[in-house]
Amino acid sequence: MTRGKRTQAKELEVRLLREGLVESTHRVQATVCDHRGRVLSVAGNSDTATFIRSALKPFQALAVTTTGTLERYDLTDIDLAIICSSHQGTVEQARQAFNILWRADVEPVQLQCPIPEGKNSPLQHGCSGKHAGMLAVCQQCHWPLESYLQRKHPLQQLIIGKVGELLGLPPDEFLSARDDCGAPTYYLELGQMGILYAQLASGDNLDRERIVRAMTHHPEMVAGEGHFDTELMRLTEGELVSKSGAEGVQCVGRIGEGMGLAIKVMDGSHRAKYATAIHLLKQMGWITPTIAETLSEKFLTLSDFKRLDVIGELSFL
Repeated sequence: MTRGKRTQAKELEVRLLREGLVESTHRVQATVCDHRGRVLSVAGNSDTATFIRSALKPFQALAVTTTGTLERYDLTDIDLAIICSSHQGTVEQARQAFNILWRADVEPVQLQCPIPEGKNSPLQHGCSGKHAGMLAVCQQCHWPLESYLQRKHPLQQLIIGKVGELLGLPPDEFLSARDDCGAPTYYLELGQMGILYAQLASGDNLDRERIVRAMTHHPEMVAGEGHFDTELMRLTEGELVSKSGAEGVQCVGRIGEGMGLAIKVMDGSHRAKYATAIHLLKQMGWITPTIAETLSEKFLTLSDFKRLDVIGELSFL
């Protein structure tokens, strides 16, 4: 990762206004990178590190696209979209995750993601698509199914190897921890997340390009009706690829231009990351004023009395 002389700038601030008066504030850091590994602009510090959480899913999906798993089990772009998703557990989404297991001849009992509270099956968990994809890869490669979430399992080593290739780092340099679904997640700098999404959106690799196509052609699978990733990708019609992560992480790639945006809300707020994304995407010209207005009505106006306001901008290096 390369950068100019200045590596940090003033943070962004998201304010919750109740009838115009500030009630709460959130501190936010953000970084924009290109696919060559350069930090282009920053708010806060591009070296700030956090767990990437579910924003890792498109890169975990590389295990599916690079092992012949798609072809072996005749999986489609809609299957690939649910593999990259943090879905809402609707019947349609759970059924799509099941389709992956059925085609790979894997029993749903092999899923090790939790059963959500008030639900009946791990297929209804938001990460079931990812887990189904992981199990399909294991079936294709003749790897053990029962230990697929272990860090030393060949599947997990393959995934972190792919991430390492994109960032130019050996796999053993990455710090990992268990995500809430049980799979490993990784502790990355914001600049590294930005580079990953710049690489994802660069259009210079068929495996990554297929993942982007699946997500942008089937945005309803990636999150769900009314959710940020789905709405942003639907409105931008193939220009942006977007994936949220828990604890205030949001990543966006500008397709065909090899640029990636990574956002971290320091207190983990999800409402503040959406507000920040809209603010920065509009500032950079990645979305039109009309799209920004549509998204703002949904994600910045919280009620008749409350709205979110973002203060600050990216500093270009």
